Amino acid sequence: MMKKKSISASKASLVLFLCQMISALDVPLDSKLLEELLQPPTITQQSPKDYIVDPRENIVIQCEAKGKPPPSFSWTRNGTHFDIDKDAQVTMKPNSGTLVINIMNGGKAEAYEGVYQCTARNERGAAISNNIVIRPSRSPLWTKEKLEPNHVREGDSLVLHCRPPVGLPPPIIFWMDNAFQRLPQSERVSQGLNGDLYFSNVQPEDTREDYICYARFNHTQTIQQKQPISVKVFSTKPVTERQPILLTPTGSTSTKVELRGNVLLLECIAAGLPTPVIRWIKEGGELPVNRTFFENFKKTLKIIDVSEADSGNYKCIARNMLGSVHHVISVTVKAAPYWITAPRNLVLSPGEDGTLICRANGNPKPNISWFANGVPIAIAPEDPSRKVDGDTIIFSHVQERSSAVYQCNASNEYGYLLANAFVNVLAEPPRVLTPANKLYQVIADSPALLDCAYFGSPKPEIEWFKGVKGSILRGNEYVFHDNGTLEIPVAQKDSTGTYTCVARNELGKVQNEVRLEVKDPTMIIKQPEYKVIQRYGQVSFECIIRHDSTLLPTVIWLKDNDELPDDERFLVGKDNLTIMNVTDKDDGTYTCIVNTTLDSVSASAVLTVVAAPPTPAIIYARPNPPFDLELTGQLERSVELSWIPGDENNSPIRNFVIEYEDGLHEPGVWHYQTEVPGTQTTVQLKLSPYVNYSFRVIAVNEIGRSQPSEPSEQYLTKSANPDENPSNVQGIGSEPDNLVITWESLKGFQSNGPGLQYKVSWRQKDVDDEWTSVIVANVSKYIVSGTPTFVPYEIKVQALNDLGYAPEPSEVIGHSGEDLPMVAPGNVQVHVINSTLAKVHWDPVPLKTVRGHLQGYKVYYWKVQSLSRRSRRHVEKKILTFRGNKTFGMLPGLEPYSSYKLNVRVVNGKGEGPASPDKVFKTPEGVPSSPSFLKITNPTLDSLTLEWGSPTHPNGVLTSYILKFQPINNTHELGPLVEIRIPANESSLILKNLNYSTRYKFYFNAQTSVGSGSQITEEAVTIMDEAMASRQIDIATQGWFIGLMCAVALLILILLIVCFIRRNKGGKYPVKEKEDAHADPEIQPMKEDDGTFGEYSDAEDHKPLKKGSRTPSDRTVKKEDSDDSLVDYGEGVNGQFNEDGSFIGQYSGKKEKEPAEGNESSEAPSPVNAMNSFV
Repeated sequence: MMKKKSISASKASLVLFLCQMISALDVPLDSKLLEELLQPPTITQQSPKDYIVDPRENIVIQCEAKGKPPPSFSWTRNGTHFDIDKDAQVTMKPNSGTLVINIMNGGKAEAYEGVYQCTARNERGAAISNNIVIRPSRSPLWTKEKLEPNHVREGDSLVLHCRPPVGLPPPIIFWMDNAFQRLPQSERVSQGLNGDLYFSNVQPEDTREDYICYARFNHTQTIQQKQPISVKVFSTKPVTERQPILLTPTGSTSTKVELRGNVLLLECIAAGLPTPVIRWIKEGGELPVNRTFFENFKKTLKIIDVSEADSGNYKCIARNMLGSVHHVISVTVKAAPYWITAPRNLVLSPGEDGTLICRANGNPKPNISWFANGVPIAIAPEDPSRKVDGDTIIFSHVQERSSAVYQCNASNEYGYLLANAFVNVLAEPPRVLTPANKLYQVIADSPALLDCAYFGSPKPEIEWFKGVKGSILRGNEYVFHDNGTLEIPVAQKDSTGTYTCVARNELGKVQNEVRLEVKDPTMIIKQPEYKVIQRYGQVSFECIIRHDSTLLPTVIWLKDNDELPDDERFLVGKDNLTIMNVTDKDDGTYTCIVNTTLDSVSASAVLTVVAAPPTPAIIYARPNPPFDLELTGQLERSVELSWIPGDENNSPIRNFVIEYEDGLHEPGVWHYQTEVPGTQTTVQLKLSPYVNYSFRVIAVNEIGRSQPSEPSEQYLTKSANPDENPSNVQGIGSEPDNLVITWESLKGFQSNGPGLQYKVSWRQKDVDDEWTSVIVANVSKYIVSGTPTFVPYEIKVQALNDLGYAPEPSEVIGHSGEDLPMVAPGNVQVHVINSTLAKVHWDPVPLKTVRGHLQGYKVYYWKVQSLSRRSRRHVEKKILTFRGNKTFGMLPGLEPYSSYKLNVRVVNGKGEGPASPDKVFKTPEGVPSSPSFLKITNPTLDSLTLEWGSPTHPNGVLTSYILKFQPINNTHELGPLVEIRIPANESSLILKNLNYSTRYKFYFNAQTSVGSGSQITEEAVTIMDEAMASRQIDIATQGWFIGLMCAVALLILILLIVCFIRRNKGGKYPVKEKEDAHADPEIQPMKEDDGTFGEYSDAEDHKPLKKGSRTPSDRTVKKEDSDDSLVDYGEGVNGQFNEDGSFIGQYSGKKEKEPAEGNESSEAPSPVNAMNSFV
């Protein structure tokens, strides 16, 4: 009885297991065998179940399958047959089931939405693909909305809503400012999972007018922008601290359903002052280790690869010093179907039994349904050998007609799984796949494995024989594997010989012979030994080996299990390793490794380096130059040079450098030839023909280089044909009718002989034409005239001298000269995206008309007039260059509500082609710039007169002006804000019913139908009450008041004189006390008020405002003309585009200059975004 043993995975690399049934056949991965065997179809590649496509590109629905014979393909759409031949936009790739729906030539992606399924069929069955749902991606624009400023008290919470447009797939949300910089986020300010921006508490620094939410749609590579949101924080003292409350989610509990294998994201964002800290726990359990992550400053709990065990209650706790609040999220993990045992392909012999098993799990538990060749098994043709038992199909006593492809569908409310598995019934005579007379070599006393890969149906029986007429092998000294391999566990020399394997089944018999050779093992018969050596000494390790005479060994030396140092002191011989001039760093373990194709052996020894005994001081110097140079063995291309080394001067010579002089071409110039180790005093030198050689030698040690030796005798080599051809051959035309051929000439000694010339040959490529040749002198350029414009040429340049030609040169491709392009791009179309951005398309010109290397296209565009002013101005053309064969580009920095013209030109190396016909397009309205000035005059008790100028850049038709104003009290606080809408045709306004002697602050801006523009600010004061002013003036002019003041002055003068007299007499007079006693309370400084309104300044008033300069005396603030700066989206600028031309980056331009301001500040103008939306 033969001994059986299961083959290990490492020894089964040639076998493909197509099923796990013991009774099923294993089909070896033999390409020739697989090509001959019949096989039902197998789907090898298909598009994803949920397939979102780009509506601008062709739709490709993949369906690839293999089988024997090759399968045919058909499709269903929404459950019915899809007749491809009746739709001109749909094609199927040859020898494939892949569909290509032509969208770029007139088709609409929306028309092809639906559910598609592919069927691959041959005579053995039919396989089906998944249901492939085709949906075009969508990136809608943001809904226009008017956003009111958010006025928030310091310390309160705030939520800025994003509410992005619903896209397919959903967009990625982020917040940025007008400068395209991401807004900083922290524990206090962060973005939620829904895209909203949450403030746990607002601070004064949160005041800004450019909170902008962006939505990035990755599938179409576009970005949409929401209108800027304004936030103004006003301070109250003191700021009230608040305990935490939850901003999201609301309430005390909520629920969450997630699918198995997905990422679970739970979020809690709290308001409060101080900012609350978030903590997460799982009630009744622990958060899973290695799968739990905290994001967004611990406000988001992330658990990856969730399973049913992650279901439960998760609590988030928000806490600050004043208290805490919590929320419980009840998580339920459901599961789409997933495989426990997917059905596997089954290959059977006629009369055998087998099973297909389809087991899946999910939550809820999935339903299992079977199909045969794509048809529900209940209505499929009957097969007496088949019985369905739930998730298993049992096959009994199958026949060839039982071959088919079965589909298992496991589905629940969250998805489905579909698997194809075929049953292939084969009747095949035995075949041996191992090559005949294959040679196996092993080392004695090691295992030998002799292969006999086979196939047959029914499964053949395998027997082994030794020799041609030997008896069948049996016994414990052999192991017979299930895949046919014969194992000899301990091969001996007498195991060498020829072995025969025989495979037989009821359909036939076949045999195959292989050969086994058993080799002697490799051994190290003298191993390296432990050595102790003094520093700067010499040491040698031996490694003598014995090996099989038919094997070629290689010896490798290692130091400390690494390669030997790259040092000339280490000399590796046939049987030893020698180290010269040993240093401390040579200390270590040295290993000798011997490898053959069949085995490897090694042995190691340790080297210990010790200090050398003290020696007298040694003088080190450069070596003396070598001498007695001698040339021997002169041949045409080589010579042997020998010399005698000079004194090394106590520093061993490390190497010799050999230099040569060419007395024929460069007399007096010495060139490096080669160098050799310091132990070598002869060298074989390679020579070139036609050179008059002299040689000299320089010795080198650690101190430096010696003087050169005396030159050797001269040796003139014979002339010969050139060995090489010129390099860097190029062909580039300088004019439309020529071809300039250039090359790098050979150096003097490369000529190999006198009379160096060049044979220049050329012929037009892809034309059945003969070579044209010319021989030129030793130059590096030749010009071919009369060539067609920009056609490719094959070029070669061959060197020759008086003795003959160099080897045949390689050919290079060049081009004759370029000429200006002949035609302009056609079908120029302009798509205006918004008021400052447009996209231009054009058809590429035929390459034949380019007449040169296509470098790209240039778009010239210029503003014709402003639609709001109907006035022309100096035309300044702008140019954008788009490299390569692009057919579209973006035009940024346009002025709103203006008329533009553009044309497109193709560019080659010669220049630009003709321009396309001018294309006119208009930009829509935008928001206006600020009014050009705001002047306040004629102050009275209760009124002020306002005059203004229209915006420098209206950017559309003005619909109205908006005036807002509010009083400023004595504590510099702002009062209630009043808003007035003024018709667009007005230029002045008298404000009445104002408070007397009150300072007012005014905010003024213009509007178009698009929205409000930047605002301009000003301050003014109404005059005080006239009666009170007159009373102050009357007191100052009364006679009694003047007399009183004169008396007081006379009294002070008398007291000063008396005091002076008394002091000169040595007496004391308490002047200070008397002055204090007689001080008149009436004598106080008085500030007169002339009744006019003057400048007003207070540091507190400036805090929320932008710094500037004081308002001029005429109360006028002027705006300078804006100086728009174009940021090209072509070459060499900061703009960035994706390959489809859509704008995804940022661009910058000069903003309109701010009005002249001083310490009195202006309200920061509302931001006018550089772009309203990205497409």
